[in-house]
Amino acid sequence: MITIDSKSRLPFYEQLVENIRALVLSGALEGDAQLPSVRQLAGELGINPNTVQKAYASLEQTGVIYTVPGRGNFICSDTTALRADRGESLLEQLRQLVLQLRRLGIGQERVAACVQEVYKEEQRQ
Repeated sequence: MITIDSKSRLPFYEQLVENIRALVLSGALEGDAQLPSVRQLAGELGINPNTVQKAYASLEQTGVIYTVPGRGNFICSDTTALRADRGESLLEQLRQLVLQLRRLGIGQERVAACVQEVYKEEQRQ
């Protein structure tokens, strides 16, 4: 479920934040699902509990999770904002890729055809 790569250049807390965000976006963690306690997750991952606490604080600040004192941390039931932010981020990445393709001389028609092909493949599945 949640993994930490000790060889990654990303700090552990950022890896943890990204792991949990990805699980929420994929639907693996649904709204109001309880996350492991700070101590439990730190023990499972072999990292400092302060690192887990920092990740949870970051996730709470961005509205991905909420805390119920004495009960733990839970996934927010409304992930609309998270999905919208992720969508905007991906669209910006697409924009940058399109700019690079244009600079390489690849035409708009070819790029549009590629996008349409992806959507058609997705509909077939």
